[in-house]
Amino acid sequence: MVWNPFKKGDAAETAQDAVPEQPASQSKGRPTPKRKDAQKQNLRPLVPTDRKASAKAARERVRKREDAEYEAMRTGDTAHMPRAERLPWRIYIRDYVDARFNLGEFFIPVAGVVLICMLFFGSMPAVLLGSTIALYGYLFAAIIDVVFMWRKLKRKLIDKYGEQAVARGSRSATYAWSRAIQIRRFRLPKPRHAKRGHWPE
Repeated sequence: MVWNPFKKGDAAETAQDAVPEQPASQSKGRPTPKRKDAQKQNLRPLVPTDRKASAKAARERVRKREDAEYEAMRTGDTAHMPRAERLPWRIYIRDYVDARFNLGEFFIPVAGVVLICMLFFGSMPAVLLGSTIALYGYLFAAIIDVVFMWRKLKRKLIDKYGEQAVARGSRSATYAWSRAIQIRRFRLPKPRHAKRGHWPE
């Protein structure tokens, strides 16, 4: 066909011929979803539909985290311990208590031996009285030892970390004496040194 520039129909036909037809495979084949429907697909319910499964999954996550923290305390991995155990003054308290010889550490074994003596020799008044005096004497000595330890440790904590390390909310005193009366090999977190005498700076 000869193109005639003065004929409008020829120009329209030429423009239509210039646009290639899209193959059927490129078409969506479905209507465009409305915005409201698309937003509904992206929404997540605030309350899970299966509460039991959600609670079970939450408990599993907590248990795994606690297991990891316990393993870190058992192995002495400070970086993965609970946040409270990573406080610098608590690390200092642990190192200080682990470095010294604590009388209270042996109170439970001594009390066990005394109770066995009282069980087998309870009919002998002298043995019964002596065991009772020995047990209470050792307990009193362990308390005095803990008191002197805390007085000295408290001054060191204030000089190094300030009053926040010994404030009432920090529970540093309870943390120190409770660790001092535990048998060294069973303490958690695990002592960083195998033997006593490694005093913190």
